[in-house]
Amino acid sequence: MTSVDLVVIGGGQSGLATAHVAARGGLRPLVLDASAGPGGSWPAYYDSLTLFSPARFSALPGRPFPGDPDRYPVRDEVVDYLAAYTAALDADVRFGARVQQVTFADGGFVVSTTDGGVVRAPSVVAATGGFGTPFRPALPGLESFTGRVLHAAEYRNADGLAGSRVVVVGGGNSAVQIAAELARVATVSITTRGPLRFQRQRILGRDFHWWLARTGLDASRWGPRLVSGTVPVIDDGRYRAAISDGRPDHRPLPQRFDGGRVVWSDGTTEQVDVVVLATGYRPDLPYLAGTGAVDEAGVPLHDGEMSTVLPGLGFVGLERQRSFASATLRGVGRDAEFVLDRVLRRVGRHAAAAR
Repeated sequence: MTSVDLVVIGGGQSGLATAHVAARGGLRPLVLDASAGPGGSWPAYYDSLTLFSPARFSALPGRPFPGDPDRYPVRDEVVDYLAAYTAALDADVRFGARVQQVTFADGGFVVSTTDGGVVRAPSVVAATGGFGTPFRPALPGLESFTGRVLHAAEYRNADGLAGSRVVVVGGGNSAVQIAAELARVATVSITTRGPLRFQRQRILGRDFHWWLARTGLDASRWGPRLVSGTVPVIDDGRYRAAISDGRPDHRPLPQRFDGGRVVWSDGTTEQVDVVVLATGYRPDLPYLAGTGAVDEAGVPLHDGEMSTVLPGLGFVGLERQRSFASATLRGVGRDAEFVLDRVLRRVGRHAAAAR
């Protein structure tokens, strides 16, 4: 069994930001990631994914995003950026190391991996985000739908879907982006429980994120409490225009799915080929099962930074963990700073006790 100062579980944006802050604070972080290589979840996102925040607001701590700071990077640019960040990181990053279990004993943690590795550390930061746990809502009849059902996590591009009748469930940024892309080659409806909400991408010549940073709302812990429901779709006008033109059209959630058909809220029915669930994700923390650190649904019990159950267990990358930006490239570094401040204090006390 080896010992390190800190184990960071997850080598995506959240884990990398955490490891950078930890190394800057003098710790020896070990990053364990189940993927075969760098990039976290980004290599598996759909091909056309484009950030809604400019490059200047999409960087991790210590490394600016390269190129024009006012452009909106695409998926592969983010993958390349994360690979370069990983290569420059002053930390031991191990890929192909899936964490199987975290246990807490004698004031510290034992982390075991599926390949038989065992590591001991006084603190652990869970930074696996939620991409590994796509949320699939229990829509009436969907379990017996005879067409094809995809979660956004499985969607790559419109290949093979030309001419299809598609229903996209969800009203967030990814849902609208996917629906608009598919509507170029297929007949698409986007369906939500409530109205679609849009946020102008630029206000008075400035990107929306500039205003968030300027007002402090992006980093405010009050931000998520001020707005309930889904996050608005950040739009430069193209998505609102596409929906106004009926490509895709927008409808309320259907009453149910029936075989290969959908029954809409007005009672009309039609044949559907594909359902895309752009319905988000849930925390991906199976290795904490049995520790008491997560509830029955797998949701962590935390105060915005650290576990309220296990001393020394922190979280980075949870949706709305501390602010609107908590699960984003622009927000994970800020959250990591708060978490590592508390981890450093704990590791310092642990080192003093060992002497």
